[in-house]
Amino acid sequence: MVPSVPVSVDLVVLTVRSHALCALVWRRDNPPFLRRWSLPGGFVQLDEDLPAAAHRILAERAGLPGAPVHLEQLQTYGYPDRDPRQRVVSVAYLGLAPDLPASEKAHMSWQPAGDLTVMAFDHRRIMLDGIERARAKLEYTSLGAAFCPPEFTVADLRRVYEIVWDRPLDPRNFHRKVTKAEGFLVETGATTTRDGGRPAKLYRRGPAELLHPPMLRSLKE
Repeated sequence: MVPSVPVSVDLVVLTVRSHALCALVWRRDNPPFLRRWSLPGGFVQLDEDLPAAAHRILAERAGLPGAPVHLEQLQTYGYPDRDPRQRVVSVAYLGLAPDLPASEKAHMSWQPAGDLTVMAFDHRRIMLDGIERARAKLEYTSLGAAFCPPEFTVADLRRVYEIVWDRPLDPRNFHRKVTKAEGFLVETGATTTRDGGRPAKLYRRGPAELLHPPMLRSLKE
């Protein structure tokens, strides 16, 4: 007899809010793990594929319908004891976006990722895997701009890197690296003085998907 194992999708949705890397979570109101923070998730329906399930859960469970969230498959988690009720295989998705609004669901909340030290099931492990994926992708891809609004300054982008990488960066070296990375940033021709001081150039995300040269965390700034 072929065993029947449910498949769920869990979302690690990250954004930058109030100068902190935040994850979208909800506090469970039923056992197991009553009152613990949990990632938004749900079971895959018989007539939908995994990406469709991820987008449905983002809209219905996470309460972010139509939000400009970059979603990509993160990892599959299938060890037998991850859910004490039954064997469940979870396919996790990572979602990244700029300063997202509050969820439409009353039970959902943006929480600083560093404060989520105890979570339901294996969701802290999944969240940490998602954060490490996000940190790594900022090294080699242009995804850092996904945390920024459509038009942003180099200082805006640097703050994203500092928050996600959890380390300070030298402003001059960072400016040199991101402006020299081929296709990463495109000047809009406009400037802003919102940070004070001299007018700063506004940029938008360029066509490049991979950064050349990369922005390596291991290099000294």
